[in-house]
Amino acid sequence: MYPPPDSATPVHAPLRLDDPDEHPWQATCDAVVVGFGAAGACAALEAAHGDARVIVAERFEGGGASAKSGGVVYAGGGTPYQCAAGYADTPQAMADYLRQETGGVVSDATLQAFCQRSREMIGWLEGLGVRFAATVPPRKTSYPAQPYYLYYSGNEAVAAYAQHAAPAPRGHRVKGPGMSGRTLYAVLRGAVQARPEVTVMRQTAARRLILDQGGAVVGIELWQLPPGRHQKRHARLARLAERLHNAAPGLADLLRERVLQLELRHARPVAVRTGAVVLATGGFVFNRAMVARHAGKYLQAWRLGATGCDGSGIRLGESAGAATRHLERVSAWRFINPPFDWARGCVVDAQGARIGNEETYGATLGHAICERHGGRAWLILNRELARAALRECLGGRLWAFQALPAALLMLAGARRASSLEALASKLGMPGAALRATVDACNAAARGEIPDPAGKSAPMCASLENGPWLAIDISVNSRVFPCPAITLGGLSVEESSGRVLAAAGGAPIAGLYAVGRTAVGIASNHYVSGLSLADCIWSGRNAGRHLTRQPAGDRQAYTNEETTHEPTY
Repeated sequence: MYPPPDSATPVHAPLRLDDPDEHPWQATCDAVVVGFGAAGACAALEAAHGDARVIVAERFEGGGASAKSGGVVYAGGGTPYQCAAGYADTPQAMADYLRQETGGVVSDATLQAFCQRSREMIGWLEGLGVRFAATVPPRKTSYPAQPYYLYYSGNEAVAAYAQHAAPAPRGHRVKGPGMSGRTLYAVLRGAVQARPEVTVMRQTAARRLILDQGGAVVGIELWQLPPGRHQKRHARLARLAERLHNAAPGLADLLRERVLQLELRHARPVAVRTGAVVLATGGFVFNRAMVARHAGKYLQAWRLGATGCDGSGIRLGESAGAATRHLERVSAWRFINPPFDWARGCVVDAQGARIGNEETYGATLGHAICERHGGRAWLILNRELARAALRECLGGRLWAFQALPAALLMLAGARRASSLEALASKLGMPGAALRATVDACNAAARGEIPDPAGKSAPMCASLENGPWLAIDISVNSRVFPCPAITLGGLSVEESSGRVLAAAGGAPIAGLYAVGRTAVGIASNHYVSGLSLADCIWSGRNAGRHLTRQPAGDRQAYTNEETTHEPTY
C-alpha cells in the first residue's frame, strides 16, 4: 500500500465482515460512485436511468480534470457535424485510425464497438444539453480558437497515419466560452443533480472498501466533513489551490496539504452498504510517490489535471486485490503548433539528432522526447520562421496560453547565433551533427529528397538562411511547461468496467472502475478528446451494467427506513 504523499487521499486496507447484516451501516444504496467528474457523472446517470439509487461521493466540489479540460470529445463515423462540414467518415475509418494509436491496449471488438456507437454518444450528450458545432479551423492546430469547434485533434491527417485510414476531423469541442470542459461538466452535473435517484455527497473522500468473506464488495467507508465552517473552508482552500496551480504550484501544494489536514482532523466516517462501487477518481499524476514508482522519467513534467488525480481509486482497487496495467504509460504534451511556423522548424535532441516529424500531434512528439531522447529537446528556427511565428502570437487570434509562452521564448528565452556551429556550441551539442540534421531538412524543403522524418512537403521550410535560434522545449521547462497525465490504471472487463482480480483475473464482485482510474481506450497514446470520450463511454457502460444485475442482488441492501443522507 502507498503512504499518503503530498495531499493524496489516505487509503486503508479493506474491512472484511463475517456478517454484513450485523454491521452498523449509516446509509444504503444500490451503487456508490466515487468521483464526480465526467466518468462518474455518466456512470451515475446511466445507473439512475436503470432505477438504481446512487450516492456520488466527491472529495471536493466536482468536475476534477474533466472540468479543467478543453472539453473535446473524440467522435466520428459520420457525426452530424462532420457531415455538415463536408467530411465523409465511417466507423471503420475511425477504428482503422485509432488502432494505430491504441496499440492493442483494448481488444479490437471493444474498439469497433466504441467507433460504431460514437455517433450515438454525441446524440446522448446533445440530449442532455451539450452543444457542438461544425466550424473547422483553416489549418492544423493543437486546440482551436473561437469560433472553431471541429478539428483534426490527433494524427489523422499525418501521412504515416492517413495511409492506413481515411482522415477526418474527429475532435468535437463543446460549444461554449473559453476552455469548454467547464461547459461540458456543467451540463453533466446539472443532469445528475436533476435525478431524484442520486444524492451527491461533497467534501467526502473514500478511504476503505468493505468486503464480505468471499471478497465481494458490499460497502464502502466514506469520510465526510460535517456541514458548516469546515466544509466551507475546505472548499475555499481547494478552489484556491486549483487556481494557483499554473502560476504558483508550490503554493498550491501547500494549500492542498492544508486541505488534507482538514480532512484528517474533522472528517467523520460514513459506512454505506451498497451493491456496487464505481471508482472514478481519475489518474495519479498528483501522487508523486506513484509517479516515481511507475513512471519516474515524467516526474519533471507539468502535472495536468486536478488535485483529486492522486491515484486513490487505483489504490482502493489494489487494496481489494485488483490487477493494474500500464501504470508506466504517461502522456506528455509537447505542442508546437500554434504558432504554426514552429512546426515548420526542426526539433533536435541534446546530440543534435532529429527527434521526429514536427507536424505530428503534440503527445506523439512529447512521447518521443521523453521515451527516446532523455526528455531534452530544442526547436531550431531561423529568423524568417521566428518572425512569422511572432506575428501570429501577437495577432490576437490565439489563446493566451498558446501565444504568451511562445512569444516570451522567442523574445527573451532563445539561444541565438549567426551560424549553426556556433549555435550548437551554445547548446553543448556536436556542431557537425546539428549541421547534418538541418542540411537534410533543407534538402527536403528544396524537394531534393523526401523529408527524413516523414513531414509533408508543405510543412518543410528552408533553414538555410540565418541567423538561427534554438528554443528549449525540454520536458522540464517551466517557461514552456510540458503537461502530462497518467494513462494506466485498474485492469477491467472492457464491456462492463468490472475490476479484475490480480489473482486469477476474475471480476471482483461489486467493484467497477471507469475513466482514467481504469485501463481504457486512451491508455496507450493520447489523442485530444479521446480521454473524455473514454470517460463517457466507460462510465455509461458501468452504469448500465450494474443495473442489469439481478434485482435481488441490488436491492438486498435497501429498505424503506434508510435514506441516502448519512447520519452521525
